[in-house]
Amino acid sequence: MMWKFDSRPNSIAAIDDSGTELTYEQLAAEGQRLAGQVGERCLVFCLCQNDLGSLLGYTAFLNHHIVPALLSAKLDAELLQSLLTTYHPRYLWAPETMAVEGDACYIAFGYRLTKTQFADTPPLYVQLALLLTTSGSTGSPKFVRQSYRNIRANTDSIVEYLRLTADERPITTLPMNYTYGLSIINTHLDVGATLLMTQYGIAQKEFWNFFKDHAATSFGGVPFTYEMLDRMRFTRMELPSLRTMTQAGGKLLPKLHQKFALWSKETGREFIVMYGQCEATARMAYLPWDRGIEKIGAMGVPIPSGRFALIDVDGSEVTQPHTTGELRYFGDNVTLGYATGAADLAKGDERGGVLDTGDMAQFDDDGYYTIVGRKKRFVKLFGNRVNLDEAERLLKARFAGADVACGGKDDHLVIYGTDDALLRQMQPYLAEKTGLHASGFTVKTVACIPKNDAGKTLYHELEMLND
Repeated sequence: MMWKFDSRPNSIAAIDDSGTELTYEQLAAEGQRLAGQVGERCLVFCLCQNDLGSLLGYTAFLNHHIVPALLSAKLDAELLQSLLTTYHPRYLWAPETMAVEGDACYIAFGYRLTKTQFADTPPLYVQLALLLTTSGSTGSPKFVRQSYRNIRANTDSIVEYLRLTADERPITTLPMNYTYGLSIINTHLDVGATLLMTQYGIAQKEFWNFFKDHAATSFGGVPFTYEMLDRMRFTRMELPSLRTMTQAGGKLLPKLHQKFALWSKETGREFIVMYGQCEATARMAYLPWDRGIEKIGAMGVPIPSGRFALIDVDGSEVTQPHTTGELRYFGDNVTLGYATGAADLAKGDERGGVLDTGDMAQFDDDGYYTIVGRKKRFVKLFGNRVNLDEAERLLKARFAGADVACGGKDDHLVIYGTDDALLRQMQPYLAEKTGLHASGFTVKTVACIPKNDAGKTLYHELEMLND
C-alpha cells in the first residue's frame, strides 16, 4: 500500500467546503469497499475535483493496485470521449452530476463508479501506478506513466526537505489531477496531516473564510497564483495560522519572488520556490527558504536523492559555473515514460532514472541552479503546460485550411494567423478546448506565416513580429 491509513485511524484526513470531515479510518474503510467493487487490477478514469469523493477514488485505487488516470472533471466532453476510445478504461469514477454512460455500481461522497462498455481493457505493466497528463490541457492522448517507486521516492524527498508533520493543514489551491497539486496531497497524507479541500479559488471570499475557519497552515501556487495574490494585497491579510507557501509550475517574476521572500522572512514564515515536471513525478529541485532572498530567481538545489547535470551542445557535461547547458536529472522519481495509446500501458521503464528536462540552466559558485530558457516548444499558462504544436493541431483541425501558428511565452500564448475574422473565433475556441482562461490567449494578424523552403514554420521570425 502507498499509505498506511490504519496507523492513524482517528486523525482527520480531510475536510471539505461543507465542513464534512473524513478520518483516516473512514478513508481506509471506504477505499476498501470501493476497490472491492472494482475487484481487479485494471484502468480507471478518475474525473477529479478538489473534494472528498475525488480523494477517496484516487487513494482507494492507488492503495489497492488499481491504476487511476486522473483527469479534470471539467474536461471537454469531446476530448474525454477521445481518451475513452483510445484507452478503454474498465471503469469511470466521476461526480454524480456528470452524465456518464454505463452501469453504476457504487456511489459515495457525491461520486459514482460506472462500468464502461469496453471489454478489451489494456494489459498493465506490473509497476504502473498512475497516469497523469503532462500538465497540459490540449486534449493530447499522451499520459505520463508513474510507478509506485516513483511516487514513493518523490513523496519521501518532499516530506524530508519541507519537514512535513501531522500538524500540517494544507489548503488546496491547485487541481489534484495536476502533478503539483497531487504531490501536496500525496505528501500530506503520508505524514497524517489534514487536507483542507475546497473548490473555491483564491479570488473568492469563501476560500479565505474556509482558510480561516479551519486554520490552514500552507498552500502552493503557480506564478499566476502569486500574481493574483499580489494584486489582492495578500501581504496585508490577517492569516495567523499560515506558516508555509510553496511555488512551482514555472518561473516566478524576480520582483514577486523577492517581495514574497522578504514578507515571509519579516513575518516568520517560509516561502519555498521549487522546480519540477510531471515526468519526474513532481519535484526535482527546491530553494531553501533561508536562501530565498540571497538567490532570487534561482530554482535551488536537487531534492534529496536527486542529482543534476548540465549537458552542452557537444554532449559533454558542463563543469564551470555560470555556463548554460541542457538540464539533465537523475533520480528514482524519474517516471517510466509516456503513453500515447493503450498498448503503451504494458511497457516497462524506458528512462532508467534519467530525464532530459528540455530546460536550459546554469549553476552558480554555490551549486544553485537557475533556469535560463527552454529547448522545447511549450508554454505554461496559469501553471498548465500547453504544447504549442498540439495547440496548432487543434486549431488547424477545427479551422480547416487556415494559415495559423502558435507562439508566445509563459502565461501568454499568441495565435498568429492571416484571417482576422477566423482569429477572433480561434481565441475563445482554444480557451474552451484547453479549459484555461481566455486572458492567457491573444491573437495577431500577419500578412503571412513565415516558412522555409521545406514548408516548416520559422517560429523565430514569427516571434520577431511582436517586437
